[in-house]
Amino acid sequence: MSAPHQDDVDDAPAMLDVDDALEEVEDAEGDIAMDSDEEQEEIILQNDSVAYFDTHKDSVFAIAQHPTQPSLIATGGSEGEGDDAPGKGYVFDTSPVVGRPVLPASFHADPSSQPPKSIELKPLFTIEGHSDSISTLAFTLPRGEFLVSGGLDGRLRTYQLAVDARNKPSFSFLAESQEVPEVNWLAPCPSPKFPNTVALGASDGSVWVYTIDAADAANPMQIVQSYFLHTASCSAGTWSPDGTFLASVSEDSSLYVWDVWGEAAAKNLVNDNGQTVVSLTGQDQRFGVEGGLYSVAIDPKSTFVAVGGAGGAVKIVGLPRVGTDTQPVNSKQSKPKAKGSEAGSAQGGTILADLQTQSDGIETLSFSPKQPLLAAGSVDGSIAVYDTSRRFAVRRHIKEAHDQESVVKVDFVAGLGDGWVLTSCGMDGVVKRWDVRGAASSTESSLVKEWRGHRGDGEGGGVLGFVQGSTGERVVTAGDDGVVLVFEA
Repeated sequence: MSAPHQDDVDDAPAMLDVDDALEEVEDAEGDIAMDSDEEQEEIILQNDSVAYFDTHKDSVFAIAQHPTQPSLIATGGSEGEGDDAPGKGYVFDTSPVVGRPVLPASFHADPSSQPPKSIELKPLFTIEGHSDSISTLAFTLPRGEFLVSGGLDGRLRTYQLAVDARNKPSFSFLAESQEVPEVNWLAPCPSPKFPNTVALGASDGSVWVYTIDAADAANPMQIVQSYFLHTASCSAGTWSPDGTFLASVSEDSSLYVWDVWGEAAAKNLVNDNGQTVVSLTGQDQRFGVEGGLYSVAIDPKSTFVAVGGAGGAVKIVGLPRVGTDTQPVNSKQSKPKAKGSEAGSAQGGTILADLQTQSDGIETLSFSPKQPLLAAGSVDGSIAVYDTSRRFAVRRHIKEAHDQESVVKVDFVAGLGDGWVLTSCGMDGVVKRWDVRGAASSTESSLVKEWRGHRGDGEGGGVLGFVQGSTGERVVTAGDDGVVLVFEA
């Protein structure tokens, strides 16, 4: 066999000349990233506000609106990110803000047109004296004679409002109380029989009720009641619309409805503890929510209370009719679950419904003032609307109401849309308004309007609360980005 044929071709790789290796090739177009289409993404910053307040140095945790002068707004938060940063708040007036005129479509189509500028607001009064963040604020009812601030330092501070002959408001410090480690929430009592009364819930689980009387120089902040049945932080609380009952929930999954003024006790409608008309805890397997309860609301007729908690749980519990001969129910009593809003509604403590539509914690609840509707906002970014007259059937489930960011607050507008209009805010930094009428199967979007201006994108840029008065004409927000914005409907 002959030897294999060898070609006279050099198979070795060609070597680059040294001089060629040192030659620099200039790139006239600059570096281009891989997978780039050579187009820069345009970032659009949208601000729909008509006015802003940016005196805060850190997140704005609390906001309150005067009940008879809705242009007076109080906000509170922290003065820095440090652990030793004090709490601080402000009161400002939005009445100087003039509404924007409705512009023709041609204005928006004109590239040379300039968008209207947002007006800067200045503080009328500074809320001081807190060594830690102001976590909650409230004006007393019915006339807003006092402003009350609660802080993570446990202080409860009261300021008296005075209005001069020129209708110019002024505030002066009245008194303070410190009975708890941290104040989680404040709720003013709506009953005209008990004016200038506020309730608070604390991190140690306690609940306190104060009546403010500036005429009593020795004791202007009078403790009316104090309760100690919750075993973990008291996360939320609310009064019944008539001011008869005070409901509070806790991270220990308990619900207590307190007979603050003794009206139920006078009719023998209280539980064995002598303090409550509803007493339900996590030990009751029908009621317990693993992870705790974080929101509570009472319907306009004071017929039942709704509570929201971890995992999307919403439970409806009946309240006793003070004018009827009924018996309360506590967590140790076994009663059949009633179905529908009317069944067993006179039975205090009866579980009327156990709802599970959303997948994560229920942070906020709101009843419509005129329609049989209950709205629930969830950490999963959705809003569920239930029909309380049809066994709490789901009327709407807006799954991506706030783009999978937490829904912080939902609130029906009292004087707009006959009770069908709902406003919401979330950690996406957006405020939205919905019209929730229509069947649950409707494919039409219920979104009416949205307002942007906060940074958004979750923690650090969301909207932590808002006020909108009874008409909803203006929405004022508390921003996690430290800015307060005024939006016009």
